[in-house]
Amino acid sequence: MRHPILSNERFKYVAAGEGEALILLHGLFGSLANFDQTVSHFSLSYKTFAPLLPLYDLPIASSTVDGMVAYLLDFVNEMNLGTVTLVGNSLGGHVALVFALKYPERINALVLTGSSGLFEKGFGEALPKRGDYQYIRHKTEQTFYNPAIATKELVDEVFDIVSDREKALKVLSMAKSALRNNLADQLCHIKVPVLLIWGKNDNITPPEVAKEFHKLLSNSELVWIDHCGHAAMMEQPQLFNELLEGFLRSLKQTA
Repeated sequence: MRHPILSNERFKYVAAGEGEALILLHGLFGSLANFDQTVSHFSLSYKTFAPLLPLYDLPIASSTVDGMVAYLLDFVNEMNLGTVTLVGNSLGGHVALVFALKYPERINALVLTGSSGLFEKGFGEALPKRGDYQYIRHKTEQTFYNPAIATKELVDEVFDIVSDREKALKVLSMAKSALRNNLADQLCHIKVPVLLIWGKNDNITPPEVAKEFHKLLSNSELVWIDHCGHAAMMEQPQLFNELLEGFLRSLKQTA
């Protein structure tokens, strides 16, 4: 189910439901549609937000992980939210981690799936090949265990991004920022509960990355999804929702 996109002068986002705040953060080539089924499920019991990260709208100097964290703080304040639970995929997970490090008083818990912040294999440190549709299709398919998840619509979206020189430069700036911003030495400072939901077949942030996150995050739980790549909420949405719901329920029971 596609949810209506709300907007004001600065923010575009999906918002549905009432209750405690749950914020869903997409990745570098992601969109609000990535979390459609998550929003549908959790809006029944949570105030669920999915903001569109301004990956192509900020000046290139602000196209960094810290730039996204500043944007997220402004969004949380704009929505008049106190403490929140962040759910982040890929770059969205990285943003969630840095937000938790900078503003620990605003965080209830974190959920990471295919998060960057330690190591990832993306498009690399050079501009993706512009104009090479088959290359972009192949790289997009590698995001998933089942390449059929990479629909023509999804491949077209990525192709349009990398074919736009200005957008491609900002993608490169963001990717380099994520590579430089390695959090290994800082994760020990995150004390809130963290759920790691990881695809066993993730080619971009492989299982070894999940195990390292689990080791470095002292209050973390790691669960695996088989036959699943880098974006569990898209490829295995029902199981992803079940795992996330169980984690959130456990938080309420121990509160």
